[in-house]
Amino acid sequence: MTTETQIPDIVIVTGMSGAGRSTAAKSLEDLDWFVVDNLPPALLATMADLGGRVKDAVPRIAVVVDVRSRAFTADLHSSIAELEARGVHPRVVFLEAADEDLVRRFESVRRPHPLQGDGRLVDGIARERELVREVRAEADLVLDTSGLNVHELRNKIIGFFGNGSNDSRLRATVVSFGYKYGLPVDADLVVDCRFLPNPHWVPELRPKTGRDADVRDYVLAQPGAKQFLDAYTEVLRLLTTGYEREGKHYVTLAVGCTGGKHRSVAMAEQIAARLRDEGVEVQVAHRDLGRE
Repeated sequence: MTTETQIPDIVIVTGMSGAGRSTAAKSLEDLDWFVVDNLPPALLATMADLGGRVKDAVPRIAVVVDVRSRAFTADLHSSIAELEARGVHPRVVFLEAADEDLVRRFESVRRPHPLQGDGRLVDGIARERELVREVRAEADLVLDTSGLNVHELRNKIIGFFGNGSNDSRLRATVVSFGYKYGLPVDADLVVDCRFLPNPHWVPELRPKTGRDADVRDYVLAQPGAKQFLDAYTEVLRLLTTGYEREGKHYVTLAVGCTGGKHRSVAMAEQIAARLRDEGVEVQVAHRDLGRE
């Protein structure tokens, strides 16, 4: 007699050592996900079978996979392919951080990097980046934890997984940023708003931000602003339809201007509103607001 099974929702948490995998796993556990740490990729299919049994079934499973499994990349790719063949569609969450953040975190806990060997800490980080490069490129969600504390990372995880459901709809994060502070490394798409006049040079608008109505109205009144939003909305409509068709669950859209205070903030809010009108679940973050 064949045991009846149901298909569990599976999230694979991976990425750079020191980027916050443990915090992400604990956050998912607090959201009632069944979490398994350091599972060899070859056991993913077995875990899905066990979790999918109707009696005492585990509907949501989060698995932390990292380079401690030496055949990491090949094993993970083949294991995901095996799950897909069984009708299980796992989501891969990749945690990223800048080298300086990773070095600081390892030094604060006085632990060596797992790939450091007899070399320096930065050597281990470089080796790991090369090993996880392909996995990062194919991940459903890349989270840059540079500069985040554990509470901020926890809030991000709750924002993506807090509804507790196996929801296949696309979720978007729209991030405003300042080019002078660098590009967001987890962005899937980048929009440059520096073609619009800068409110910084309007004395009464300079101390305000793109969240203020008069700054927003100034930005939207500039030649090309509305036309850009209309045209980009059409592009996003095509992209989001394609992403959903291809099973991509998350997209991060970065909107930049010089300092991340006026134009990018106003335009990010407008793009987010238009995505919501299209039925996309959207989070908005203003990375560099208040940084100047």
